[in-house]
Amino acid sequence: MSFTVAFVTGLISHFMQHPPGWAVWPSRPVGLYRLTQGLHVIGGLATIPLLLAKLWTVYPKLWQWPPVRSAGHAVERALVFPLVAGALFQLVTGLFNIAYFYPFPFFFPAAHYWTAYIVYGALLIHVANQWAKVRGLWGTKAPAARPVGPSRRGVLATVAGACGLVGLVTVGETFTPLGGLALLAPRRPGVGPQRLPVNKTAAAAGVTRDPAWRLAVTGDVTRELSLSLADLRAMPRHVVRLPIACVEGWSAEATWAGVRLRDVLHAAGVDADARVRVESLEARGRYRTSEVDPPHWHDELTLLALDLNGEPLSLDHGYPCRLIAPDRPGVLQTKWIARLVVSRS
Repeated sequence: MSFTVAFVTGLISHFMQHPPGWAVWPSRPVGLYRLTQGLHVIGGLATIPLLLAKLWTVYPKLWQWPPVRSAGHAVERALVFPLVAGALFQLVTGLFNIAYFYPFPFFFPAAHYWTAYIVYGALLIHVANQWAKVRGLWGTKAPAARPVGPSRRGVLATVAGACGLVGLVTVGETFTPLGGLALLAPRRPGVGPQRLPVNKTAAAAGVTRDPAWRLAVTGDVTRELSLSLADLRAMPRHVVRLPIACVEGWSAEATWAGVRLRDVLHAAGVDADARVRVESLEARGRYRTSEVDPPHWHDELTLLALDLNGEPLSLDHGYPCRLIAPDRPGVLQTKWIARLVVSRS
């Protein structure tokens, strides 16, 4: 069950960050990504004691003699390798990712995504094989055996307790009331500039304050716009309460104020089915741009945010202007916006 939850929520996360052409994600419910990614990361962490316990129980079988008893047995043992190796790879690299530690040369999301199919496929084969064995043993009376080592009940209780403890000390990274218990979380709600965590600082992105900054709206528009910060502040102001939900599993709600994205696009004369590419002042980085589909830019909660928690945006939170939209991964809530480039779908 834990692997199924991790697999399904992982697919949701991947396709929301890297949507295929046929997928258009809804903007509601507001907290969908916050829930699914929280389940993915916190559930994955809680699975670690379970996996270690499983490996501990099957470890003696690695040294059985003879190592293979038939061609079928050899195939069975060979198929266990991608399950065990893949599961360890997913958990170890997942831990590195939430700790922002990347000692490997490959792109984590792509490797994590494709390995998930291998692991889950190997798991299904393993479960089917074990189920066939169990069915074959039904009705057969097993010889009495003297228990050796810890009891089955004791092992299960220990593993359940360890999984529960890991969940308890991480769930606060997305469930704010338990934020004080989030001892293993890389980010805690309420901790950071303007009481909100930051993943990438302006210094890391190479962004500084520019008094001459203007927002360009260009592409397939009726009229191109070039708006100063004063121009944006002169437009109707709206306040929303939305979470930032990041791939590392942490999330935190905040109060944002600014201009509705749809108001700016309407002022430029944009078609209702247009797509918008949001470009950052950040010069490099895989997520310096993001695509906003019609369901999101039409949503009244989607803002070009200028204020955070009652104060002008700090530079680390995207000053002078950033995107905030419902049901969207944190890496796609583009900071330090420079241009909105409109294209027809």
